[in-house]
Amino acid sequence: MQNLQWYPGHMAKTRRLIEDNLKLIDVVIEILDARIPYSGRNPNFDDIIKNKPRLLVMNKSDLADGKRTKMWIDYYAKSGLRVIPISCTTLSGIGSVMNEARALVLDKIEREKEKGRNRTLKIMMVGIPNVGKSSLINRLIGKASTKTGDRPGVTRGKQWLTIKGGAELLDTPGILPPKFEDQSVAMRLAYTGAIKDEIMNTELLSYSLCEYLRDNYPDELRARYKLDEIGGLQGYEILEQIGKKRGFVISGGETDTERAANMILDELRGAKIGKITLETPDDVCEE
Repeated sequence: MQNLQWYPGHMAKTRRLIEDNLKLIDVVIEILDARIPYSGRNPNFDDIIKNKPRLLVMNKSDLADGKRTKMWIDYYAKSGLRVIPISCTTLSGIGSVMNEARALVLDKIEREKEKGRNRTLKIMMVGIPNVGKSSLINRLIGKASTKTGDRPGVTRGKQWLTIKGGAELLDTPGILPPKFEDQSVAMRLAYTGAIKDEIMNTELLSYSLCEYLRDNYPDELRARYKLDEIGGLQGYEILEQIGKKRGFVISGGETDTERAANMILDELRGAKIGKITLETPDDVCEE
């Protein structure tokens, strides 16, 4: 397994930005990738945000395993956290985000009204790179005023944005933890593209992905790539079979496993293999 360490300078600046502005905020919306609801959370956020009201929003739920999404909602509910699944692509759940955020501080809003003040709800949006923060913000404000992209590191700097219904939102760039104590967490982040492919060995990454799919989604893996029995195969053997099935052959008859590796990662991220969630609450408990 690759030993990944990752903490660009802009992430240290983002942490300071969050800490410096938190006193201005009523509610924090933490956006997650529904395919990695545990690995896709920066564990430092709990220490930074502390007891500030927080809503967890699981984006990309249209790409995730619905049964596992329900398991994760129940898991976080036991910790007292409110979680809602959404999709910025299909717009599912988008309409409930602001209602849920307001509900977390409804008492505070009502007290302000009793004093004759209509308080502007101030929200901070946080999350790791590439989870769809900018896409969600664009949906909430009804126009594309933030830069979006399918690669980590697109959003930069501090942005206050006005949301319909009397709310203001502070967007922050995506931030990963300074280091990964658990390398399996780093691998799951890499599977979904939260860590740039350029710093990865995509073949090694795809070997481990093939083994995860072999053990957790074998029917989807076989169906997508027209594979035979894969139960006893190692990840590199599965990737070679996939490359051959797709005709990725180079001189000498060898399989172009690098091309196959890039393809399977792309197809996982695009849900072409199926609706895949890369961890369960039981996995977290075991780790």
